[in-house]
Amino acid sequence: MRFILRRLGFFLLTLWAALTLNFFIPRFMPGDPVDALVVRTRGRVSRDALEQMLTSFGFKPDQNVAVQYFDYLGHMFTGNWGRSIGQTLGEPVTKLIGGALPWTLGLVGITTVLAFVLGTLIGTVSGWRRGGALDAVLPPIFVITSALPYFWVGLLLILVFSQGTGGWLPANFNYDTSIVPGFSPGFVGSVLSHAVLPAATLLITTIGGWILTMRNNMITTLAEDYVRMARAKGLGSRRIMYGYAARNAILPNLAGFAMSLGFVISGAILIEYVFNYPGIGYLLYNAVQNVDYPLMQALFMLFTVAVLVALLAVDIATVWLDPRARAKG
Repeated sequence: MRFILRRLGFFLLTLWAALTLNFFIPRFMPGDPVDALVVRTRGRVSRDALEQMLTSFGFKPDQNVAVQYFDYLGHMFTGNWGRSIGQTLGEPVTKLIGGALPWTLGLVGITTVLAFVLGTLIGTVSGWRRGGALDAVLPPIFVITSALPYFWVGLLLILVFSQGTGGWLPANFNYDTSIVPGFSPGFVGSVLSHAVLPAATLLITTIGGWILTMRNNMITTLAEDYVRMARAKGLGSRRIMYGYAARNAILPNLAGFAMSLGFVISGAILIEYVFNYPGIGYLLYNAVQNVDYPLMQALFMLFTVAVLVALLAVDIATVWLDPRARAKG
């Protein structure tokens, strides 16, 4: 219990520090929302008029910074995240995030979990059968794929499976706009077909890390005394592999998986940008491009909370799985 309370204290302190940085960093960026709007309107609207319009949306650049900061903290914790002052001028930030979040969770979330599960299983078998055919073929391949940039793999898949096949797989947006959204077979099929290439891009570039890490952890764990004792007792190979070796070998991976789940909320910015996929990552890209303070602040807070909650969850899971952690707590 003391361990969990300490982690909760760390959670709150880190959250406050992250929210404080979240407030100040956008304001240190070159330019401001008014400058961005002047560029977008090509000078057809006066700067004073643009400032008045942004003030009506809650943007008050002339207000004391300390007052802005405490107003910001209050709004962040009450869910009053204001209105967009960027490309989607006047839209409530919560509405923008609510519209983009399901697409990111569906694409990046499912693919991240799939990459972890498949990578862990393949890494477990590869480490258990060290020197076998699987172990000889897969690690060199995935050393290469895990080093490939997201955008490069995405562009290559578009070239081969979309442009090279006459549009066999769509390479743009999240569904066919000619289909009415709903739970119809046509719409669901369109969503799935549009997700194939971005999901494949994410899977190809991330699964290798899980395979290699789990393989190395398995090799180290197989040399432990408790595994030798299990073999000496005559336990079955499958029980030793999963019940003794893999259960302990996966513990170092849990923190990485928690971080991955936390970053699911942020989306894969480059992947969503390459495929013009309207998720959270693409929303953040547009917010930064248009110096949209309210949207950037809300998104960064969302990312911070997601990562911290994921890390807290993995700490609790580690205490549950590892008796040594329970003893220390």
